[in-house]
Amino acid sequence: MRKPKWGFWVFLAPAMISFILIQAIPTLMGIFYSFTDWNGIGSQKNFVGLQNYITTITNDPKFAHAFLFTFAFSVCAVISVNVVGFALAMLVTRKMKGANLMRGVFFLPNLIGGILLGFTWQFIFVQVFDALGKALHLDFLQGWLSNTETGFIGLLIVVTWQLSGYMMIIYIAQIQNIPDSVIEASEIDGAAGFQKLKSIILPLMMPAFTIGLFLSISNSFKLFDQNISLTGGGPANSTQMMSLNIYNTAFSEGRFGMAQSKAVIFMLIVMTISVIQLSITKKREVEA
Repeated sequence: MRKPKWGFWVFLAPAMISFILIQAIPTLMGIFYSFTDWNGIGSQKNFVGLQNYITTITNDPKFAHAFLFTFAFSVCAVISVNVVGFALAMLVTRKMKGANLMRGVFFLPNLIGGILLGFTWQFIFVQVFDALGKALHLDFLQGWLSNTETGFIGLLIVVTWQLSGYMMIIYIAQIQNIPDSVIEASEIDGAAGFQKLKSIILPLMMPAFTIGLFLSISNSFKLFDQNISLTGGGPANSTQMMSLNIYNTAFSEGRFGMAQSKAVIFMLIVMTISVIQLSITKKREVEA
């Protein structure tokens, strides 16, 4: 008997309508605005062709610096978030008391909003670290977020603290999916410690690494809330990331057309890196 198809479309319609209204239409409008000199307020939109893209690529040192800073930060953040997340997953999947409580504690930072998180850590870095530095006579604890290096490290600490718990949940699910028989067989064959981790656990964790790397890459590149609340891009825009640069171009400088061209370039960069990462890690996946 043929089942009616209307039920499928009824359940699919809310998601499709939301996607079209919130994602597809604004994206297409943004691409259109990237070819204009629209200031975001007036109705006049003069078509300028590829001029915005040419200016962004060849004559915008702030955007170039934001890209280099974002790329360097994303590389470090992807490594730290996934390493810490995997280490936490290995810790809480061991047979130990309080493992479930530890899972909740480690995941809790992911539930805190980025703006609130940024201002909280800003207080810690600026006020608490400075007080400790003066009390203990440690110069490296004073003046945090006042230069590019400490601003970079501060952002890295905040993002790692927030996202590693989320990655931990992904890795826990994959660890628990590894058959006990495979682990027991490796132990019978004499594998133990690092050898078992390297030859058995890590290869079987590749599906989770594929997801974890994809999410951490996209989240690191698109970082905005923590950037604007923790450092505000300062000092002198030295810690300004690409999302914040696009935001300032649009709302501080009133150049929405230029900001949209930067957003399109940003989208293509993240898309390209994500596709390359997915293609590489997918090839390394194995089955138990």
